[in-house]
Amino acid sequence: MGLRELSTVRVICIVDNAVQPGSRFWGEHGLSFLIETEHGRVLFDTGQSGTVLLHNLQVAGVEPTSIAAVVLSHAHYDHTGGLNALLPQTGKVPLYAHPDLFRERFAQRQTEIEKIGPPMGREELTARVDLRLSDQPQQILSGVYTTGEIASRLEPEGRSPRHLIREGDGWIADPYRDDMSIVLRVRQGLVLVCGCCHAGLLNTLKHVRATFDGQLIAVLGGMHLGDLKDEQMRHIVQTLHRYGTPRLYPNHCTGERAYVALANAFGARVVPCSAGTQLTF
Repeated sequence: MGLRELSTVRVICIVDNAVQPGSRFWGEHGLSFLIETEHGRVLFDTGQSGTVLLHNLQVAGVEPTSIAAVVLSHAHYDHTGGLNALLPQTGKVPLYAHPDLFRERFAQRQTEIEKIGPPMGREELTARVDLRLSDQPQQILSGVYTTGEIASRLEPEGRSPRHLIREGDGWIADPYRDDMSIVLRVRQGLVLVCGCCHAGLLNTLKHVRATFDGQLIAVLGGMHLGDLKDEQMRHIVQTLHRYGTPRLYPNHCTGERAYVALANAFGARVVPCSAGTQLTF
């Protein structure tokens, strides 16, 4: 897929588990990025709570009314939890997501099974946004695309044994069909912005290479590598070398052990991306 090139893009990490030292940003287990282009602002995910999301947007100097579109990487609460607080301030903006967004999601918490899906259902969300669901890549603004569904998953996925969905009267592992990322086309090449990469980092990269034209120059966001075995992590590092020299900005669910492995392998090309981080491409 050919992409129209953006002249300049600024990406701000609005919500992450960690914050930069001395920052006025608040942290929580969750993720949100603001993508600023000459064509408008896109909010990718909304963190776990409206309290942290709105506070951090204010610190970043971003009025919710200036957001042109919202994109959800997948249905989990730590990426959708700020919707209730955000949407009354944005108006009826386009909201991009996968059709599986409204499938009920659960997590095993010791002996209990808890819901971990979005804070509102299809009917309520449809009334509040211009809902644009597709498993195919969608253009959000000029030069800003969703990846669409990562259907081919021959490489390790970013799985958690705790994540479940209903199947008849029982439970099965969440297939994470709704997991999507964002692709930005900038002058130097492609920037990949991930939510949780439940589909798997390598599967996502392969999908981007097959779907979008251009050299990958950077990968940002949650990469969900913490539960992988050492052998799988070595395989990921080896395979990443095939994608040239992209800069890596891991955060959220990447995992400390995985971050160290990436930093050992790629040195200064690996930089943490806590709340408040601003990157320009």
